[in-house]
Amino acid sequence: MKKGGSIYIMTNFKNTVLYTGVTNDLIRRVFEHKSGFDPKSFTYKYKIIKLVYFESFHSIEEAILREKQIKGGSRKKKENLINSINPEWKDLFETIQNW
Repeated sequence: MKKGGSIYIMTNFKNTVLYTGVTNDLIRRVFEHKSGFDPKSFTYKYKIIKLVYFESFHSIEEAILREKQIKGGSRKKKENLINSINPEWKDLFETIQNW
């Protein structure tokens, strides 16, 4: 059985930097970003700590394809995607913790 995957978009406190990622464990991965797991990473450097968008998939392959699609788009397209489910750009971490 294939393990599922998720794509996510995170931002910093002022919503000025967007980071798009893919993972097979969304809760763990977002927690790593929030806790500064890797001090040499892009997300640590720019204080990317707020989950503002995510999608889940049946397979990690589907998630990777979607991540590439999102990363290939403009910032405006990413903002529109976020606004479609989270117009206030609230941190959605609590939402996923209840899964």
